[in-house]
Order: sequence, then structure tokens, then C-alpha cells
Amino acid sequence: MFLTKNKKAMALVAALAAALMLSGCGKEQQEAQRGGAQVKAMNVIQQDTPLASEYAGSLVGKDEVKVQARVSGKVTEKYVQGGQYVVEGQPLYRIDSRQYESAVLNAQATLAQSEATLNNARVDLYRYQKLLESDAIAEQTVATQQANVNAYEAAVAANAALLKRAQEDLDDTVVYAPMTGQLSVDDVAVGTYVTAGNTTLVTVGSSNPIYAQFSISEAEFLKFAGIKSLQQGDLNSNVGVSLTLADGTEYPLMGSIAETDRALSDSTGTLTLKALFENPNGILLPGMFARVKLTGETVPNAILVPQRAVQQLLGKSFVMVVNGEGKSEARTVTLGDKVGSYYIIKDGVNASDIVVVEGLSNLQEGRELNVTMVTPEEMGFSLNPDNSAYDPDASTTEK
Repeated sequence: MFLTKNKKAMALVAALAAALMLSGCGKEQQEAQRGGAQVKAMNVIQQDTPLASEYAGSLVGKDEVKVQARVSGKVTEKYVQGGQYVVEGQPLYRIDSRQYESAVLNAQATLAQSEATLNNARVDLYRYQKLLESDAIAEQTVATQQANVNAYEAAVAANAALLKRAQEDLDDTVVYAPMTGQLSVDDVAVGTYVTAGNTTLVTVGSSNPIYAQFSISEAEFLKFAGIKSLQQGDLNSNVGVSLTLADGTEYPLMGSIAETDRALSDSTGTLTLKALFENPNGILLPGMFARVKLTGETVPNAILVPQRAVQQLLGKSFVMVVNGEGKSEARTVTLGDKVGSYYIIKDGVNASDIVVVEGLSNLQEGRELNVTMVTPEEMGFSLNPDNSAYDPDASTTEK
């Protein structure tokens, strides 16, 4: 009985093997009837290609100031509203001025009293000097009076300084805009007690021009800067900067690298940069997320192959090309930079080759091909990076 079961199992295995062989033969026969394996292919592209990389960034105001009062007191009047545009020197708030008015009056009275004392002392000094000329008074008396005059003059100067300080405090009860820009909406209300140099009344910032802040790696910095730029200390000499907003639209104005941090971050190993963009219509707002694209050198006559045409195995990269006999031929290639949907190919293919871009699954070398030629537009290939909406919570940066 055991032998019978064993014979049945062996027969089943033999049947399955035969079925697979027949299936394979059938597949090859079907392909032969159809004219080969169905694939889509396109011509290799050769053209001058600018190198570009994209980075996640955020927009920050070029200038931003926290407005604080120089004197303490209760806010009695507010001349503006949150979010309003203001110009430098425009009144924003008034602080209760009664105690500062009293301080000015008190300082004025003290100064007037000291000035009167000084005037009397000067009259006495003049009289003593005349008496000394006729030897009618001792010289020591004149010297003592001169010292008194000097002391009264110092007292007048001190009281004048106190009056000046009291007047400045009174003037500071009106708070003015330190710069032209837009106010934040977290402004304080009338009746709020503010402490000098501590309480922020409102924040005012400018949004034209505006910074796009982003970070790049050490290798990317060296790639875009180049030895010449590093020697000149000017990253902007050979780098174009453009901006893609969160909804995928391209900002129409080009920017420029304005600031480069002096060192790499210890925690991330990246370098922080700021690109400056003109913002005449106020489309760009501080806090927005955007993608910053840096365009550096142009590779002349670059060979371009779609990324989806490249397969990788055991650390090697290769593409399938359509040879002169209409069969698949594997070519080992050396990859360069990514540019949009493409790789720059350093060697392995040339501009006359046709590469397979669809139908690569299980495609082996030497197979007969039924080729449908396609264009980059039909396949959705582009030299531009993906401009889909940027997810600010994404933890990776596309390039």
C-alpha cells in the first residue's frame, strides 16, 4: 500500500513538471505568434541638462520686532488693530501718562529752584569779587563762594538731566511702530498693565522681501558651491533658486542665496541657508511651507534614461535595450545624478539606443520583443521634480 501511494505521488510530480514545461512552451509560442514580448520603449535622450535638487523649507520674515513699552503702566488707548499694516513712526498704543506728567512737573520745579539758588550764588560771587579788588573782603571768602557756585551749577545740570528723563518717560507713554510692516494678531487689549521692557504689546514684521529657510547636507553644499565659490565665500555665484508652494504651484519670481550658516548643525550634520525672494503682492507669508529648488551647473550633452527603466541587482545597475534584431539586450550602466524622472547615465548606453520602459517584469535577455514606441509625455516623464503638494510632516526630503 505504501508503494502504491509513493507511485501516485511520483506520478503527480511528473504531471506537474510536464504541465509547467507545456505552459512555458505555450507562452513562448504565444509570444512568437504575437511577434514577441509586449513592451513599451523610448529613445534615449541626449541634451544639455542642469543639475537641480529640491529641499523642504519654510518661509520666515526678513525683519521682525517685538514691540515693548519703555515705561510701565496701563494701556489707555490703542490706535491700531491686529493684522494691520503700519509705517515706521506710526502711533500704536498710549499708556496711562498721569504719573509721568506729575514727574515732569516735579522735575521742572526742582530745576527752577536750583537755577534760582545758582543765580543768587553768582550775584554774591560777583559782589565778593568787586570787594576783593578794594581789599574789603578776605580772599578765602571769594574762594568759598566760587566753590558754592560750582556746586550749584552741578546741581542744576543734574536736575536738568532728571527733567529730561522725566520728559522722555512722558513721551514714551505713546508707543510708535519701530518699522514698516504688518502687525501680528496677538496684540494686547486696552486696560492691560504692561511692564517696561518685559511685556510684548504686539509683533511687527516685514514680508517683502521674505526668506525661504532650508538645510542641505555637506556633500550637497560642496556640489553647488564648487571650489571657486568656496574661495570667494559666495555660494550665490553659480546657483539659481526657485520656489514651489505647498499646492504645487511655481512661484514666478526667482530668488538668491542671501545667508549661509557658519557651521554644520551638530545634531543633523546639515547646513542652514536662507534664500531671499521678492514678495511685492504679499503672496508669501511667514510660516508657510515650500520647496526650494537649487539649480547649479549644466551637464552638456547628458545621456538621460527614465528611472523606471533602470533595474538594480547585486549592486549593479542595468537597462534593457532593443537591439538591432528586435530582441532584449541587458546593458550595465553607471548612474549619475537624478534629474526629475531621469538618471544621467555616465556610460553603458548612447543616444542611438532604445530602452524598455514598461514590460520589464520577468523580461530576460535575448527575448523577441513586440515594441510599442512611446514619448516622455505619454509616460509622464519630466526633467522637473515632482511638484505635488508638500506634506510639512514628511520626515524625508525629495531630490
